[in-house]
Amino acid sequence: MWKEKLGGYLIDVSKYVLTGVVIASLFKDLNENRFLIYALGLLVACATLLSGLVLSNKKEERK
Repeated sequence: MWKEKLGGYLIDVSKYVLTGVVIASLFKDLNENRFLIYALGLLVACATLLSGLVLSNKKEERK
């Protein structure tokens, strides 16, 4: 049960990181570091999303 809750939490964190990167770039001019910030934000968002999906994947056993 804790794996499903942790998976849901990690999926939410992924959404917040992705939103934070996009919103932050809209409010601040990031000419020099734009690629680095987008790359790191996307990498962290994808990693947490993948981890969350793996943990929340619940397979039903067939009888």
